[in-house]
Amino acid sequence: MDPQQPGPPRCLVTGATGYIGGRLVPELLARGHAVRCLVRDPGRLRDQPWRARVETATGDVTRPATLTGAFDDVDVAYYLVHSLGTGPSFEATDREAARAFAAAAAAAGVTRIVYLGGLVPDHTAAELSPHLRSRAEVGRILRAGGVPTAELRAAVIIGSGSASFEMLRHLTERLPAMVTPRWVSNRIQPIAVRDVLRYLVGAAQLPSGLNRAFDIGGPDVLTYEQMMRRYARIAGLRRRLIVPVPVLTPRLSSLWVGLVTPVPGSIARPLVESLRHEVVCGEHDIARWVPDPPAGLTGFDQAVTLALRRIKDADVATRWSSASLPGVPSDPLPTDPDWAGGSLYQDVRERTVTASPADVWRVIEGIGGDNGWYSFPLAWALRGRLDRLVGGVGLRRGRRDPARLRVGDSLDFWRVEEIEPGRLLRLRAEMRLPGLAWLELSVTPDGGHGACYRQRALFHPHGLAGHAYWWAVAPFHTVVFGGMARNITESALRIR
Repeated sequence: MDPQQPGPPRCLVTGATGYIGGRLVPELLARGHAVRCLVRDPGRLRDQPWRARVETATGDVTRPATLTGAFDDVDVAYYLVHSLGTGPSFEATDREAARAFAAAAAAAGVTRIVYLGGLVPDHTAAELSPHLRSRAEVGRILRAGGVPTAELRAAVIIGSGSASFEMLRHLTERLPAMVTPRWVSNRIQPIAVRDVLRYLVGAAQLPSGLNRAFDIGGPDVLTYEQMMRRYARIAGLRRRLIVPVPVLTPRLSSLWVGLVTPVPGSIARPLVESLRHEVVCGEHDIARWVPDPPAGLTGFDQAVTLALRRIKDADVATRWSSASLPGVPSDPLPTDPDWAGGSLYQDVRERTVTASPADVWRVIEGIGGDNGWYSFPLAWALRGRLDRLVGGVGLRRGRRDPARLRVGDSLDFWRVEEIEPGRLLRLRAEMRLPGLAWLELSVTPDGGHGACYRQRALFHPHGLAGHAYWWAVAPFHTVVFGGMARNITESALRIR
């Protein structure tokens, strides 16, 4: 870098534990920005791989007194927080928080604020949903606060963890047929999270004094119905039957969404109410300062494909998408809410045993084949026969070696996906299932002379059939998985 040229602007990021903020921070760091994160609870950043590369300021935008010092030596301040989901008074909370943030930034001499808001249709404020009305009001407050503000207005953001995308995901996956409100025919211009981040990063170096809103969107304008149908096709689901009816009001349909999806009703309700508006970009002026990438903006289909690359579980490295691929913004993060990243059912069993970790591991590594699965042999044999009836591999493959396993080995109707000798064995199911399944067996020292055995069965359902399958077999888990944990640890005790 030319020593005569100033370095990249120093940035303050609010909402670093949220969906966009947690993905923006590494993008800014990758481009050489110094970053400070303003968070209420610094402990929530401890699992972020970039934690040691940022400063942390403890504060809350709803409590102005806590903002003192957070803006010191900051050039660009990102406003990525909102009170959606906190209750009916979220508009007032957002209003006061925006005023406090704008005042603190102006007092500290910040040269730019960047705010991610909502794409607002051409309506009067009285006609807007509370969610969009609040988003627009926050933008006006920030732009009038004395610091030049770039307000980026987006509609549905496509990426794992985005509340709007998770709502789309769960509705489409869980309902092969649905009666829908009229808003499914409204036009929407979705945008991939990677393009949102491009604009956010680029906005840090907009010309000084530029104080305005920008519409940002992807290349596709679709109805909500078209988005559900395209999602189903990309996810490998059967074509969805969608029947719009006029009787479902936004409030009724938000209750329906809350019942069908795990997205909290306090978040789903204002989002659904906003869907009664058509939200399409009225301009693309941002491209003057942040040009489109050479290959163009990310289309809806590609954005969904990226969002479905991985499921949310930091401990399961799935092989259906290459584990060697670098993380992309559409991937889930550990800080995403529990309902993000798609459904992942778990059955977890833990037992402490006086046997040594080495003896427990010996039993774990010898599982399957002639040694069996340590619980309810008839159930395992029946499952194997059923699998063969539907064209699966069944239990006929056995194992390559009676005592040792390695990655890639077949093991009855499982395959060894990961093995850490003496500690962890992860198997991926290869039987016919309406979803993806793993069985993970691990052992650690208990701190004394024994061992802690942990067993996890995981299932990522595919469509409604996947959810129905999990709940149909759930009553047998205590017998099958509970018996397995008990018998594996008891077998380790008999090794001498």
